[in-house]
Amino acid sequence: MGNRALLGTLGLLLFAGCPTVDLGDNPSGVGLCNPAGGVEYFEAEIWPNYIKPLDATRGCTKAGDCHGEASSNAPQFRTMPVDFPTNFRQTQIYLNCGQPMMSDLLTKPLMGINAHGGGDLIPPNDPSVQIFLDWFSETP
Repeated sequence: MGNRALLGTLGLLLFAGCPTVDLGDNPSGVGLCNPAGGVEYFEAEIWPNYIKPLDATRGCTKAGDCHGEASSNAPQFRTMPVDFPTNFRQTQIYLNCGQPMMSDLLTKPLMGINAHGGGDLIPPNDPSVQIFLDWFSETP
């Protein structure tokens, strides 16, 4: 057996004994803002109080489906059925973890802050603003 063949055989034997390492789930949006409350807070608080509130005249998926599947407006939320992990990822590019108050997801619908094609949806003193900001704190 030649030296190359012997080295190849030894290499295969060495790697055959190496254990597989489980690195866990892929992180959500590497390089994107990941609020401390994560997808759990998004599902429990942001979605029902901010993005799709019971008041159909407000929110990102208000009457007319501004940011739903049928719309061409980004972000396009999946609402039939609701897909929370996908919807969370949709929001991440509109978040500013360093300055949550400057997140487009907050400033676009917030009255008088950032021009929004859907108009002003949220008055500055609305409780949903604090719900949004709590998403970023360690203990919401």
